[in-house]
Amino acid sequence: MNPPKTDARRHHDPEVRGFASDNYAGVHPEILAALALANGGHQVAYGEDHYTEHLQSVIRGHFGATAEAFPVFNGTGANVVALQAVTDRWGAVICAESAHINVDECGAPERVAGLKLLTVPTPDGKLTPELIDREAYGWDDEHRAMPQVVSIAQSTELGTVYTPDEIRAICEHAHGLGMRVHLDGSRLANAAASLDVPMRAFTNAAGVDLLSLGATKNGALFGEAVVVLNQDAVSHMKHLRKLSMQLASKMRFVSVQMEALLARDLWLRNARHANEMAQRLAEGVRAVHGVELLHPVQSNAVFARLPHEVTVRLQQRFRFYFWNEAAGDVRWMCAFDTTEDDVDEFLTALKEEMAR
Repeated sequence: MNPPKTDARRHHDPEVRGFASDNYAGVHPEILAALALANGGHQVAYGEDHYTEHLQSVIRGHFGATAEAFPVFNGTGANVVALQAVTDRWGAVICAESAHINVDECGAPERVAGLKLLTVPTPDGKLTPELIDREAYGWDDEHRAMPQVVSIAQSTELGTVYTPDEIRAICEHAHGLGMRVHLDGSRLANAAASLDVPMRAFTNAAGVDLLSLGATKNGALFGEAVVVLNQDAVSHMKHLRKLSMQLASKMRFVSVQMEALLARDLWLRNARHANEMAQRLAEGVRAVHGVELLHPVQSNAVFARLPHEVTVRLQQRFRFYFWNEAAGDVRWMCAFDTTEDDVDEFLTALKEEMAR
C-alpha cells in the first residue's frame, strides 16, 4: 500500500535554536523510531496495551519492585493527579514559593485538584525540614487547610539540585509529621545526571512516596507519568487520572516513548548533554564583565542578571525569557539537541551586545 500524498510543508528553519526552554526542542530520533515501531495494527486502548504493560517493568528497574507508572499527557496533569491522590478535600501542600505548581500551572493544583498550597520563600528553590516547619502546623484547626503533603522539585525551578541526603531528611521529617512527599520530576533525569547517581537514589531509596516523571523536556514528543512508589500512600489513582482528563485512549504512544527513554540510557545521555551545554554556557558567561550568574548551575538551566537594554537586543537574536524583568533577571535553558556551536554563537552575541 502506497503512503498517502500530503501537502504538509516545513514552516520553520530546523537550524535555528534558542535558549528559552527545553520544551522548544524537537523529538529525539530514537523516540520517533519507537513511535513508528508502536504504530500499525490494533492495541487495546486506555492502557491495557503491551507497551504500557512493558513500561511497568522498566519503571520498576529504576524505582523499585513496588513502583507503578500511570502515563498522562503532560506535567501539570501529572502533578494535579499525583497531589489529588495524597490529599483530602481539606488538605494542603507545602511547597517552595518558586515551585512550578505555584507559579507556572495557572492555579491548576488549587482549582482542579481543589487543594491549598502553603508556600515558603527559599533562597535557592529548595525546601529544608526547618523551612517546612514554617507551614507544618494546625492539623486540628478546622479554620486552616490541613498540611498533608510536602512537594519538592528535582531539579528545582531555579535549576538547583537536592542531594539524596537532603531529600531523605525532608522525607523523614515529613513522614514523622504524618505527611506524604511528592516529587515534581519534570527534569528528574537532569538531576540524576548532575549528581551522577541513579534516579532511585533520591526517590524511592530516600523515602519519596510518589513522583511526576518528566519525558517531554528530555526528548519526548509528549507524555509524562505519575509514578507511585509507596502503594499505601495513594488511593484511586486510575479514577483520578480519568477524572482529571489525563487518561490517553491510545496510551501505547505515551508508554513507548518513556520505554525508549528509560529502557537503556537515552534518558541519561540526553540529560547529561543538556547539563554539559549549560556548564559551557555558564563558563562563558562568567568571563563577560557586567553579567552576573544568580544561582549555582547544577542542571540544564542558567540564571543571570544583565542590563535590561542588552537583554532586549539579545532577544532579537536568540529566543529566551525574562525571569524577573524588573530586576533584569533572565533564564537560559539548554536541551538535548543544544550544540557547542549554539552556545558559542550565543556567547559571541552576548559579548557583542554588552560591548555596545
